[in-house]
Amino acid sequence: MNQLLAYSVAFLIAFGGSVLLTPLVRHIAVKYNYVAVPRVDRWHKKTTGLFGGVSIFVSMMAAWLISSAVFFQFQNYIQPLLPVALGGTAIFFLGLLDDISEINPQYKLIGQVVVASVLVIFGFQFNWFESKTANLLISIFWIVGITNAFNLLDNMDGLSAGVACISGFFLFLWLTVMPGGLTFSGPVQLILTAYIGSLLGFLFYNFNPASIFMGDAGSLFIGFTLACLTVIENPSDVQAVPLFNQLSVIAIPCLILFIPILDTAFVSFMRKLFARSIFQGGRDHSSHRMVAIGFSEKKAVLVLYLFAIISGLLALGIYPLDMGISIVIITLYLILVLLFWVYLANVEVYSRAPDSTEKRNGTLLPVLMEAGYGRTLSSILMDLLLITVAYYASYLLRFGGDIGPNFDFFLKSLPIMFACQIFCLYSFGVYQRLWWGSRLGDISVYVKGVTAGTVMAMLALLFLYRFQSFSRAVFIIYGGVMLILISFSRFFFRLMDEWVSRGNQHGKPALIYGAGIGGQMVVREIETNNEMGLSLVGFIDDDPMKKGKRIHGYPVFGSGDRLEEVINKYNIKEIIVSFREKGAEKKKDLHRMSVRNGLDITVSQMRLIISP
Repeated sequence: MNQLLAYSVAFLIAFGGSVLLTPLVRHIAVKYNYVAVPRVDRWHKKTTGLFGGVSIFVSMMAAWLISSAVFFQFQNYIQPLLPVALGGTAIFFLGLLDDISEINPQYKLIGQVVVASVLVIFGFQFNWFESKTANLLISIFWIVGITNAFNLLDNMDGLSAGVACISGFFLFLWLTVMPGGLTFSGPVQLILTAYIGSLLGFLFYNFNPASIFMGDAGSLFIGFTLACLTVIENPSDVQAVPLFNQLSVIAIPCLILFIPILDTAFVSFMRKLFARSIFQGGRDHSSHRMVAIGFSEKKAVLVLYLFAIISGLLALGIYPLDMGISIVIITLYLILVLLFWVYLANVEVYSRAPDSTEKRNGTLLPVLMEAGYGRTLSSILMDLLLITVAYYASYLLRFGGDIGPNFDFFLKSLPIMFACQIFCLYSFGVYQRLWWGSRLGDISVYVKGVTAGTVMAMLALLFLYRFQSFSRAVFIIYGGVMLILISFSRFFFRLMDEWVSRGNQHGKPALIYGAGIGGQMVVREIETNNEMGLSLVGFIDDDPMKKGKRIHGYPVFGSGDRLEEVINKYNIKEIIVSFREKGAEKKKDLHRMSVRNGLDITVSQMRLIISP
């Protein structure tokens, strides 16, 4: 009860302090011209005050010290985390110095390494490996890496602070549900409540549209603090626990801090691929690419929040769930992440000269997709992963989540499944199809390839082992699971295109006259061609059987008798006639109708032109 009260007080002090301090430091920053000025390589478009990190640092430290002093003894709650507080203070002032005078990035990195090294001396390090040298190096790399990851993530309003808040919350929950608890769970949870409260208070002013930025003082500090807290609450006897628990100990901090790690790795890889410095500013982060494909800034930030929440939930689920189930769920999540970020990598964000012979910029396609060999190789690698997940999941489903002695049969038959499945997928032409051009008709090809591969694997096992101790049900389940996974992976980019294009319609409200094949072609053109500047509302069609139906998600309002009613109700600005026969006559009729009724609309006609 005493702990809960202390946590509540720490949170409220930090939250209230941040809410009150942030406008004050914003006023000081603007008054003395400590502001972020819009630049070509930066995202913000207006001059915005810095020093938001000051309110985060002061409110968090004050809340932590006051609540610790009032409710607990110094040696129990303050002393264990004193090195973290002092190190965080050093990192804060290092970032503040950069906000004021823009010091060289190399000097900042040196300072971070020095502070991280001092913390390691005081025992703040992972115990992941038997080698103490490896543990020392990985701990320094972790602290410095996470510190800079949040600094890089601070590229859009509310993103870095929000993700840090989510990560801190899930770290707090993990310490609560961790079996048996850890050495410093109480002190760490207390400082986490102050940490979360200060960030939430700051987010009132930093979420889009932001009136203040946290600056390097804030982003470096919040990243450093989280990095240290994940290091301190790490089991010291990790080498003695079973392999899965050992892997989960490593996976938990990675999942809790998944988004900053992923975004940093993604940006670093893409910039390395296109010979750009990781230290320079740019509009090539995950959030920027989402805005480039049509998301609003708020939506891009909320999507990354969602990924951070899912990752945090997975971190919580590792311990209570069985090893096999956890591995499958995490692998499926990582496949989804891989597909989504490959889609983002396809967004062109790097400019180039018109006469440049360089391969298409801002995309992974030149490397993985455009060349025939590279495209096939990447598809095969993905399918090997899907086969493994589908086959393993089939054993789990068949044997109630516990493979047990059947794991040996899984391992023995997996190479056979690889060979048979990849051969059949290739034979039925799966690898001759572009992922970006997937159509519903391709499903039949996937069905044939998966079915043939499954049957061939069963025959091979019958020939080699007389199918002894192998379950037929496993292969039946595998066929269904593999078909779902391969179809999802191939249709993912098509689904993303449709989702993005559906959400990007901000132009003039438009209506299509004719809900046949021609009308459906117009739908696709409107959704994918932003230059048309149209936002589709629905269809008008004279066929009474289509009234009330939906085509590609858009309603068919009825026949031409309802045209004027629909135009007035939805403020239609353009009508597109989509049928070939008597299309010109219908266009003239609609034009006369609009003039007669004083309607301000444009009437167009779809024409398909194929010329040599």
